Amino acid sequence: MNMGYSRTIIITGGAGFIGSHVVRLFVSKHPDYHVINFDKLTYAGNLANLTDIENKPNYTFVKGDICDYELVKKVISENNVDGIIHLAAESHVDRSITDPFIFAKTNVLGTLTLLQAAREFWEPSRWEGKRFYHISTDEVYGALELTNPEGLESPFVTKASSAGHKAYGRTFFTEETRYQPHSPYSAAKASSDHFVRAYHDTYGMPTIVTNCSNNYGPYQFPEKLIPLFINNIRNRKPLPVYGKGENVRDWLYVEDHARAIDLIFHKGKVAQTYNIGGFNEWKNIDIVRLLIKTVDRLLGRPEGADDDLITFVTDRKGHDLRYAIDSRKLQRELGWEPQLQFEEGLEKTVRWYLGNQDWLDNVTSGDYQAYYERMYKCR
Repeated sequence: MNMGYSRTIIITGGAGFIGSHVVRLFVSKHPDYHVINFDKLTYAGNLANLTDIENKPNYTFVKGDICDYELVKKVISENNVDGIIHLAAESHVDRSITDPFIFAKTNVLGTLTLLQAAREFWEPSRWEGKRFYHISTDEVYGALELTNPEGLESPFVTKASSAGHKAYGRTFFTEETRYQPHSPYSAAKASSDHFVRAYHDTYGMPTIVTNCSNNYGPYQFPEKLIPLFINNIRNRKPLPVYGKGENVRDWLYVEDHARAIDLIFHKGKVAQTYNIGGFNEWKNIDIVRLLIKTVDRLLGRPEGADDDLITFVTDRKGHDLRYAIDSRKLQRELGWEPQLQFEEGLEKTVRWYLGNQDWLDNVTSGDYQAYYERMYKCR
């Protein structure tokens, strides 16, 4: 069944942070596609992220677990699915340290379930017109050295480069970097990446893998640094910073990531890996200080009013020191680069959270989960 659409794709984890932005982009940009959002609606999945497109004729939501082989197979076959964009994953490192089993189940067995169900339906057609696109993380590569704590001039310049942007080392993750995961989360993602590549090498499935740096922007669950700290600053709560805040991350605005996914799904080469990064390294402590400055200004508080909220806490186990992505392959082959400067993107993000306090309060309270449990129990 394709209902006259040119193609039907499943986006897993489409009610989550990055997934909701990808679903919104595909539904709006490709009205000739039937877009199926397949999401279990765990704590990080929220259909309130998609109220603006939920009634679009080319959009369908299916509540389901990617580990449910029979359901996955049914949705693929009944809708004649020819593309899968796989974002569903447990993704919070701290949670993976506490409960690694759920990460292995969802990230590894869930990915394997999708691959096998797709293979069963697609393989007889010899893969023509099919694509399995797996979204992964830069954390599978391990950690990079911090060779210059004060920052070097970045070797990467794009239209989105921040003024005075610095790099904190001379090495970067490339598509050839050896995997060396250090947390249960990154180990589970690394394993799922290997399964995806194995399905291409063994069965010929047309697969693509991308590894992306830290995302930020609207609709991110407030356990992650930027939305958590925006909410804490707003409510004058402590800002717990691991160690001395010296850990460095490469940051990418989520809509830039969604654009990259759209481009790679359509133009990327089968069996290739593409790194997606923001060319944008920041120390955690510098992010926190910029957040305080931005939130205080937008709330009309005196500059420095909330600096005393910063609290240094015991560092996380296995905390990687630095991540930095080299996205030049994607830039060179497909012409993608980030569009939004970090300071601009961060202010846009802060304004969104401060202007959507009902969404933030609802997510923080967990009320949305009880609503979905009641709604789907009645069906």
